Amino acid sequence: MKAKEIVNLTDAELDARLKELKTELFNLRFRHASGQLDNPMQINLVKKDIARVNTVIRQRQLKG
Repeated sequence: MKAKEIVNLTDAELDARLKELKTELFNLRFRHASGQLDNPMQINLVKKDIARVNTVIRQRQLKG
């Protein structure tokens, strides 16, 4: 996801997206450990998406 797309989401959508990404990261790590993951760079992309979502959530908390 791009940062512009994340900023346009509501708070509830951000929470839902964060849960989805964390589940996806868990599944990718599991597949990587079992040797079934074709592209290990997917893990890094999901981590960056999680960081983007967390950043937007934190910015909204500080803004009030």
